[in-house]
Amino acid sequence: MEQALGNQLIEVRRNLHLEPELSYEEFRTTEKLRKWLTDADIRVLDLPLKTGLIAEIGGGEGPIVAIRCDIDALPIEEQTGLPFASKVPGKMHACGHDFHTATILGAAYLLKNREAELPGTVRVLFQPAEETGHGAESVLESGGLDGVAAIFGLHNSPDLPTRSFGTRTGALTAGVDRFEITVQGTGAHAATPENGVDAIVTAAQIITSLQTIVSRQTSAGEPVVLSVTRINGGFTWNVLPEIVELEGTVRTHNEEVRRIIPDKMTRIIEGIAAAAGAEAKLHWYPGPPATINDGYWADFTKEIAQQAGYEVYDIPPQMGGEDFSLYLQKIPGAFVNIGTGPAYALHHPRFDVDEKALLPAAQYFALLAEQALVRLKEELR
Repeated sequence: MEQALGNQLIEVRRNLHLEPELSYEEFRTTEKLRKWLTDADIRVLDLPLKTGLIAEIGGGEGPIVAIRCDIDALPIEEQTGLPFASKVPGKMHACGHDFHTATILGAAYLLKNREAELPGTVRVLFQPAEETGHGAESVLESGGLDGVAAIFGLHNSPDLPTRSFGTRTGALTAGVDRFEITVQGTGAHAATPENGVDAIVTAAQIITSLQTIVSRQTSAGEPVVLSVTRINGGFTWNVLPEIVELEGTVRTHNEEVRRIIPDKMTRIIEGIAAAAGAEAKLHWYPGPPATINDGYWADFTKEIAQQAGYEVYDIPPQMGGEDFSLYLQKIPGAFVNIGTGPAYALHHPRFDVDEKALLPAAQYFALLAEQALVRLKEELR
């Protein structure tokens, strides 16, 4: 029975890997999931979701817990050479969301087999558009998590060996914000820069000075990353351009620190531009906040992981982002990492996972959901 389910989940994962879909384009993925769930007699909730879905297992009485995976892929050209490599040019499951989806689908199958014994209800969430940082918003707006008492989610980790598990109390992933900076100078011939205002030199000074926010304006004990990741300016070798565009990201764990970063950036940007005789403007695009695990439920996930035979690690905070954080702002719960063996990093065109991790992960999430219901039921007595 276990071997059959393990093989089935590998087939599911490879099927999804072959046909990756980007955020809010997961129509085929959603229909596959709907069929797999309905074929197993698992009811799918009727919700106003464009893509993604929520299923429900249980008798409708008692507490409700949710387990969540994400289903979208990335705009990356796959280079793994696998026999089930993406057949869609420029799209790839390079973050392991196919692994996540197969894991939670497997947990749903296992929970369905024990539906009569469940002391409550499990909502199984297949979330769209995690890579945008906003997919969780559409789920919350749909009402699909109303009444949920605890929620759990996962990410695979190529940094942890297979059959290992990691999480922590407090901040696990970072708040993710994006920024754009427009530097307006005055164009001139490159041979006579004194006749213009050099937007490129101004932009370069802004880039280096922004790093003082991390090194000199926030505490060394507060994790902060500020990265400029795109520079766009100029069209030819002998002309000073009028406009230079910069783009990048800021990552933080502390919400108070996160709030003050835009003001600090603005002072630097506008001050340097004014000194050069240029103008510069910051455009700030907030993303999901840091993922803050509830201490009670983080400890609970580790307790169940030990019961399931995982090697358990209390891992340090990470600077990647995760919109699961939006759920944790409203519902207590925890986000965990499942080891999938040493591999290329997430978002790498050769990224892959150890498929032997699939069945144990599905079994773990089924056990976690059921035991969370038991714990919640006990608390209600």
